Amino acid sequence: MNEDPSATRPRVSKSTYEVVQDELLGTIKRAPDLAEAYQRVCDELYVAFEHYSWVGVYRVDGDDLVLSAWSGPEETEHTRIGIGEGICGLAAATGETELVADVAERPEFIACFPSTKSEIVVPINGLDGVVGEIDIDCDWLDGFSEIDREFLEVIAAALGTKAPSPTEA
Repeated sequence: MNEDPSATRPRVSKSTYEVVQDELLGTIKRAPDLAEAYQRVCDELYVAFEHYSWVGVYRVDGDDLVLSAWSGPEETEHTRIGIGEGICGLAAATGETELVADVAERPEFIACFPSTKSEIVVPINGLDGVVGEIDIDCDWLDGFSEIDREFLEVIAAALGTKAPSPTEA
């Protein structure tokens, strides 16, 4: 993607986020099941935003997060992550979005790809708490803005309304 590790991502207009958000909310509603909704969200996010170098959705399975869907150049080897481990596990444990401008500054970061410079992880909350999360990598430093956070939290909330509680999954 971007060969200069000091470069930051190009800025995306707020209207682009609004258009993609409307499309994704419709996609989630129309998906026949949760697995399909997860995959469609990953695919559409990966295509819509150049700075999203890899997009995955993990679901909670007991004390672990299990990769359920992804879009990007390749699948990560981290298909199961313990809740509380790494940035993904931290977001699942706290229920809070983790926006990491420089993954090299976070010792708990679990590297999925050597090119990743920044990451955002957004919990998907169901009726009984965190049921999954959206995990996005970026190959630029400071790759995500507050607009990304707000946008992805809306998408995660929509997925949460479609998700069963962890005890039903």
